Amino acid sequence: MNVSVLQKNLAHGLSIVSRAVSPRSTLPVLANILIATDEGRLRLSATNLEMGITCWIGARIEEDGATTVPARTFTDLVNTLSEQQVDLSLDTSTQTLRVECGPSSTNVKCIDAEEFPPMPVADISEGISLNVADFKDMIQQVVFAASADEARPILTGVLVQVEGDTITLSATDGFRLSVRKATISSPAPRPIRAVIPARALSELARIASDGEETLTMLLLEERSQVVFRLKDAELVSQLIEGNYPDVTQIIPRSYQTRTVLSTKAFLKACKQAEIFAREGSLIARLNIVPGGEMKPGTVEISGQSEEIGSSRNLVEASIEGSPILIAFNVRYLRDVLEVIKTPNVALETTADNAPGVLRPIGDEQFLHVIMPMHLG
Repeated sequence: MNVSVLQKNLAHGLSIVSRAVSPRSTLPVLANILIATDEGRLRLSATNLEMGITCWIGARIEEDGATTVPARTFTDLVNTLSEQQVDLSLDTSTQTLRVECGPSSTNVKCIDAEEFPPMPVADISEGISLNVADFKDMIQQVVFAASADEARPILTGVLVQVEGDTITLSATDGFRLSVRKATISSPAPRPIRAVIPARALSELARIASDGEETLTMLLLEERSQVVFRLKDAELVSQLIEGNYPDVTQIIPRSYQTRTVLSTKAFLKACKQAEIFAREGSLIARLNIVPGGEMKPGTVEISGQSEEIGSSRNLVEASIEGSPILIAFNVRYLRDVLEVIKTPNVALETTADNAPGVLRPIGDEQFLHVIMPMHLG
């Protein structure tokens, strides 16, 4: 192998794939990144056997070839090189990669590319086309609600459903639920239902650049994998096996009180309450009081800690229904308010021991359900 590539392109490619590297694996090659020539470009790939990321970068190729480089060593090395042409040449007899850039010349010990796990080659033409910006928004609004606890692996994933021209993403950790819908440009030929690891979707949102318009999603059911193809990158992930809970059962059908308030003011009050509540059990109390003819309704958002003190914030609101005092995990409130993009948000409540529902005003495609906390 003998190739030349620009340092900034190589560094960018390595930053994309390196998050799939498995540094603590029993297989040494999984701590490496595959570097291979591929139809006039340089292909970089990394995998931890659950998720794989591939990226293609422009290069001048004098001689085809492939090897795998130790991810951390090679990435750190490339980041120290000056922003100019980098020449890579492989001695196949010793699996040593010579890296030359300006006055710098280094040798990196590699592992034969034959030992690297094969990445699936998929026919993307059968996939579903998704708008990149919209899908990144969808991911952002649901992944935080997925569980981080491996005790129930199914809840560490995001349920992706496609039916006709509607795609729905749902995530829950048992205490909260995020559901986001969107319309796709061309209807799916058949319904899709799959549970994709939340981490894989977070990585997809990270590597999908805002300059790209569309990405393609393809389910490889026989391998229990999903492939996301971008213009110059591809992410492959194993699906999570099992039955995802019926999230429609969690969503309340009605409410006793509907409170509409400024998203920004609500978030600011929650952040202040969290300063005190985080020292205790993360409880934020919401005292919702409807207004009269002459005065607006108010929501008092408070957090307290026996050792530190307490915080109270009044936010004006438009309230229909009866007054209610209800408590939520303040961190959960902050998480969802940070991904709501509309100026105002509605909080629908039924009782202090029943779930609350948050809906952005003017965006019917998103809802978030939070279980209440016990008021002692």
